[in-house]
Amino acid sequence: MFKANGLATLIGSLPLADHHEALDLILEYMPEIPIWAQLPANREEGMMVQFTPGLPGLCRENDNLFVNAGNEAFENELLQFYEDYLAVSEGSIELDGSRFALKEDTARGFFEFLKRLETCDLAPVAVKGQITGPFTFCTGIADQEKRAIFYEPQIRDAAVKLLAMKARWQVERLSQFQKPVIIFFDEPGLAGYGSSEFTSISREDVNQCFEEVFEPVHQAGGLAGVHVCANTDWSLVLDSAVDIVSFDAYAYFDRFILYPDQIKTFLEAGKILAWGIVPTLNVDDLEKETTSSLVRQLEEKIQQIESLGIDSGALINQSLITPTCGTGTLSVDLTQKVLKITREVSREIRKR
Repeated sequence: MFKANGLATLIGSLPLADHHEALDLILEYMPEIPIWAQLPANREEGMMVQFTPGLPGLCRENDNLFVNAGNEAFENELLQFYEDYLAVSEGSIELDGSRFALKEDTARGFFEFLKRLETCDLAPVAVKGQITGPFTFCTGIADQEKRAIFYEPQIRDAAVKLLAMKARWQVERLSQFQKPVIIFFDEPGLAGYGSSEFTSISREDVNQCFEEVFEPVHQAGGLAGVHVCANTDWSLVLDSAVDIVSFDAYAYFDRFILYPDQIKTFLEAGKILAWGIVPTLNVDDLEKETTSSLVRQLEEKIQQIESLGIDSGALINQSLITPTCGTGTLSVDLTQKVLKITREVSREIRKR
């Protein structure tokens, strides 16, 4: 059982290159729900590349990643992928050590996180991991014809299964600390869902992808979250089997509240809202805001949710406090401000 209780946590990225420094910051400001850090300053830790190892047909040309489904080797690679997937699913080979485990050269932050938690005296309430969501991943990677792999059902199926198993692997490894494990599927690409660029992608297609990645997280005993740092069709996320919805409450609350029935049903099911109230996407916004100003804004928005018939105490118990997005594009000084204010807003809101 996990109670959010207005605690603070982070979205994955930080603007550092050294993982020890990143962990120092995370554990100083977010000891209750620490995360492993994604550091895009390191070439192999970009949001897409970090989770591509193991994908059949993966090629790189001039730092451009794509799936080459047109060469002779692809069919054999795809066949081997499904053999590995079935072997892991049926338990004939271990998930750890398979192609579905994160790799230290692309996800060093995860392994440094494990080492630190194993040796420090920290007693977190929960631990958090993250992975690129299936919509963003499959619309952000193209094939050899420069067509998003989402439109190639066979490649999409393999990619979604890859993400699902990598998420499950994180839950299994993080479960050693005997605390609730949260995995966020980061879905910035969902801001484009329903636009002219993606009109041929159906709601059913996205739902199927979501269900396939959430199920292994749940089977392994974890909580699945979806993070979108912009606006989207929130009914798509709220109506899914997700446990936590992470949204930009600073800039897009007016769009989010347009789904009152779905929000109420979601909360009545005991699920959790992660309020992205500390701005990270606009430096001017971050520089002008203070803990007090953001607490006032958050309280006003919480009251709007309460007006749907949600008990105020229950709502705080079902809330996390976060930045609006990762801080990988900010300066270190501004990142420290984000972490400090996020922690302070959490403390103030918990006093309710």
